[in-house]
Amino acid sequence: MKLRRFAAVVALALVVPGLAALLPAAAAERSPVVVELFTSQGCNSCPPADALLAELAKRPDVLPLSFHVDYWDYLGWKDPFASKANTERQRAYVRSLHARYAYTPQVVIGGAAQEVGSNRAQVETLIRHAEVAAAAGPDIAVEGGRVRVGAAAGAPAAAVWIAFFRRASANEVPRGENAGKRLATTNAVREIRLLGSWDGRAAEFAFDAAPPPAGCDGAAILVQRPGPGAILAARVLDLPAR
Repeated sequence: MKLRRFAAVVALALVVPGLAALLPAAAAERSPVVVELFTSQGCNSCPPADALLAELAKRPDVLPLSFHVDYWDYLGWKDPFASKANTERQRAYVRSLHARYAYTPQVVIGGAAQEVGSNRAQVETLIRHAEVAAAAGPDIAVEGGRVRVGAAAGAPAAAVWIAFFRRASANEVPRGENAGKRLATTNAVREIRLLGSWDGRAAEFAFDAAPPPAGCDGAAILVQRPGPGAILAARVLDLPAR
């Protein structure tokens, strides 16, 4: 769907030639349900949830993202995908969803519901429920280095983010609770950058021209209420491997 008017333009300074030259034009399409898994290679109950996330990555209606937290690193293995920022995102969800505490493996679906990451039946149920909200969100289209978010009547204010991730990886774990295992990782988020604010009217946002983090070959555009809260729309993008 072509957007005929834009209520705002957010321009970020061009530092070096970056994403604008990497991304082809892409029309708007139905938003997938975003499934965020908070996991750790230092957690022995996480591999089943990691495997479920890998299965979900094969579905066109789901955008799974893996956020590796760092609070299990003290058990003897430092997770190479873990970051303090990922841990802080999970703790923010704990507050916004009124959960009792942060744990792994935990999934947050559509930014609005949480469940144990290995509970396949309940995860599938929450995805079905979230599909209704995803269908009502704004359209997202990408052209070159610009993201176009369509209008959505009555939609609440939200932020527009880009999350860079590595689609697939595997490594040996020599120490900690998963010692001796080879663990696979799917869509491991390495960095999230804020593109701007959206107020329900059609708007255009420019990509930050700084290159994505090393090793990232995918990106996700997220239109999300503050909190973090409900994810109103999402779009996945392919990036050239670096």
